[in-house]
Amino acid sequence: MHMINLSRIDLNLLVVLEAIVAEGGVSRAAARLNLTQPAVSHALARLRELFDDALFVREGRNLAPTALTKGLVEPLRQSLQALGTLIEKGESFDPATSETSFTVSMRDPMEVLILPRLMQRFARTAPRVDLRTVQVRRRSLESGLSDGTLDAALDVALLLSERIHRQRISADRFVVAARKGHPRVRPGFTLATYLAEKHVMVTSRRRGPGAEDIELGQHGQRRHVILRCRNYLAAFRVVAESDLVLTMPERYAPLLAAGSATVRALAMPLRMATLDLFLYWHDRVDNDPANRWLRLQLVEALGKTARR
Repeated sequence: MHMINLSRIDLNLLVVLEAIVAEGGVSRAAARLNLTQPAVSHALARLRELFDDALFVREGRNLAPTALTKGLVEPLRQSLQALGTLIEKGESFDPATSETSFTVSMRDPMEVLILPRLMQRFARTAPRVDLRTVQVRRRSLESGLSDGTLDAALDVALLLSERIHRQRISADRFVVAARKGHPRVRPGFTLATYLAEKHVMVTSRRRGPGAEDIELGQHGQRRHVILRCRNYLAAFRVVAESDLVLTMPERYAPLLAAGSATVRALAMPLRMATLDLFLYWHDRVDNDPANRWLRLQLVEALGKTARR
């Protein structure tokens, strides 16, 4: 037999070969595979050309396998069965028994909000599943989702290609955090009071405006930010022990209790667009059962915030 170029072999041809062996004829193999008899005959002709062997000889009304086919059929059956099992496993995901791991990009405040509830869900339904959270630079988010180093991401609205799917999972108003004994910032305070105060801004960037600064600029207004820091809990401690104020998305308000019991959230005295949070994933895993399960857990772990 001459050397076979595997790249020339169509998997469907091998399925046909196994069916003819099992059924003993072209017509019966065609019926089993739900194909026409000419289609199976054509496939057999291609197989004979590929293997340079008759593969079957006529014995009465049946086709009997040649020595080459007899040597091929058992390993072929085992391989097809293993492949079928692999495909079946790939089409399902059992969180109770899976030992897989997921990597999700999210910002620090979201970790504080989502991880306690998320890990409770994992402990209850997926005890062998591991989770890694990372903070990826936004310009690298798409490449991480594309190459599989990220399974999903939680972030604000981003300009990404059509291969990246997105789902809006919350839309948050802005609120102002101030210490409860603040002499000027109290319920019902005005925009003039807001602008007269000194501000803390939580951001990972060294410079540049926040969403609230952009909105103020559109009204010809500007606030005075004297502290930029990266962590909400640190910002809450500063606010609790000073007269500085902090503008933040409402979904982070539950962090106030952890940051300081003396800090409260008040209504923003300026109408602003909501800050939307999105779940991102790549097109290649859109129908992947494991990734679908992960996305559901992320959305559900956000609870009422996620279902607005």
